Amino acid sequence: MEDALEGLLQTVGFEEAFRSLAELLPDAAVFAVDAERNIIFWSSGAERVLGFSREEALGRLCLSSIRCRTCMIGCGIAKYGAVSGFPLELYRADERWVPTKKFAKGFFDDAGDFLGGIEVLIPTGPAQLEEGVVAETVLLPPDAEEFHRIVSRDAAMRRAFQTIRNVAETDATVLVRGESGSGKELVARAVHLESHRAAGPFVAVNCAALTPGLLESELFGHVRGAFTGAVKDRKGLFRQADGGTLFLDEVAELPLETQSKLLRVLEERVVTPVGASEEVAVDVRVVAATHRALKREVAAGRFREDLMYRLRVVPILLPPLRDRRGDVEVLLRFFLRQFNQAGPRHVETIAPDAMRALLNHTWPGNIRELRNAVEFAFAVGRGEELRLEELPPEFAEDGEPPESLHADVGSQSEREKIREALQLEGGKVNAAANRLGMSRATFWRKRKQHGL
Repeated sequence: MEDALEGLLQTVGFEEAFRSLAELLPDAAVFAVDAERNIIFWSSGAERVLGFSREEALGRLCLSSIRCRTCMIGCGIAKYGAVSGFPLELYRADERWVPTKKFAKGFFDDAGDFLGGIEVLIPTGPAQLEEGVVAETVLLPPDAEEFHRIVSRDAAMRRAFQTIRNVAETDATVLVRGESGSGKELVARAVHLESHRAAGPFVAVNCAALTPGLLESELFGHVRGAFTGAVKDRKGLFRQADGGTLFLDEVAELPLETQSKLLRVLEERVVTPVGASEEVAVDVRVVAATHRALKREVAAGRFREDLMYRLRVVPILLPPLRDRRGDVEVLLRFFLRQFNQAGPRHVETIAPDAMRALLNHTWPGNIRELRNAVEFAFAVGRGEELRLEELPPEFAEDGEPPESLHADVGSQSEREKIREALQLEGGKVNAAANRLGMSRATFWRKRKQHGL
């Protein structure tokens, strides 16, 4: 039987057989990458799932087209050989995200060097992916704004949006500072998407996730024989991001030796691969991020002062969520809509005690913690109402009423709550619905039910 299969493949052609197999999975993204993780095959299913055409994807670094939310570098198979059912959240071309499960297989030569691989991404949120389905519009208060998936009504954040728009017109280096979970990578993506480099690659690396030895090779590349195991040339992330943007997350974690080499790249716009003697020109916009105060790191001798000034040409400070109390409810609506679209649960209302706990929480994990709390509630709860007991355990301790108009809402009848919300919001239905934790449709239905 194996001989018969081999004969069929030789007759049909291996490439044609692979293409045919990929097209038998119209609802999955099937693609292949070469040894440098550049895309060499892109199925029609990949076009539908992720929104990038074959022409846009082929020849590009997979991270620049797939744009993982949950990983920072690498495709996994180059390191582990195979991946089975790994959950990934991916950005589509239209900036929506889609949850998937990843199945992949890497191929290696006799020396153990990565040759390339095949990957299959199966959507786990089909409602977001069906052709012709348009994402529901998030109902935001009049004073709130959505900017490249960053949602805020906070004045400091609105100023940051304008700074991003302005700096995107230049190639100035940007330094984003904010606590973990405050949305630093979203800001970096916004700078990229607002700039003339938007059609180029966006490559991200977490500087704290790599060892010092590996980091230099990842950033600048290496030549064959540069060190034990370097059996062939490798492009670094600077060259892979050529024509686009390189995001250096947790840049304060860079070793001092690497800092000096990064400074030269930023000043001269050339990289020298490890083990090489010739420089290679690169055209890259750098956006760096850190949760540390670089001036303190400089004073402690852990960071070069000249590099600090070179990175913070344009600094952008992201306030923590505890200082943006008005954004909690806005972001909550935003995440509820995302999970409602993904299904299978659909939340229409938020119980008053749950809303109080969410509004009263200090959010040490910032926006990431808020999103995780909503995801937790969707996973463990059922029904159209999000209840306090469906939130993570620590929220039961945060249920004391904050000093806000939500404080006594639990003691009122539903009719009184709706009437009061309309009065407080000047008759604006969207704002009144948001105040009560209801969707617009549910608010209209209940308003009619109570004769209001």
